[in-house]
Amino acid sequence: QLHLAESGGGLVQPGESLRLSCAPSEFTLDRFSIAWFRQAPGKEREGVSCISASDGIEHYADSVKGRFTISRDNAKNTVYLEMNILKPEDTAVYYCAFGLFSYYCSDRKPYEYEYWGQGTQVTVSS
Repeated sequence: QLHLAESGGGLVQPGESLRLSCAPSEFTLDRFSIAWFRQAPGKEREGVSCISASDGIEHYADSVKGRFTISRDNAKNTVYLEMNILKPEDTAVYYCAFGLFSYYCSDRKPYEYEYWGQGTQVTVSS
């Protein structure tokens, strides 16, 4: 069973930055499509960003485009979400997720990802 360990959440002020990390328990990044989701209190889990295994193209939700960057470091076996110019509406629990499918990560629903991290809280408040 693949386990995903997340880190990097915290409390920041509007306009500041955070970098989230997600490390799988096995050396396996190339096998999976990778995504970051978030869930705010009382809201559904929403996709933030993803990379499909087939083409490595990055996809972003409109609400974070230009501010967030997803990346993967195969040598370190770690996936990152760099978050800049954070806003109060970015406050949520953030999850990394790995899926065995190869294509169209931006069209995928949460249930299509087989493996999930435990979540890390990001709070943006002044």
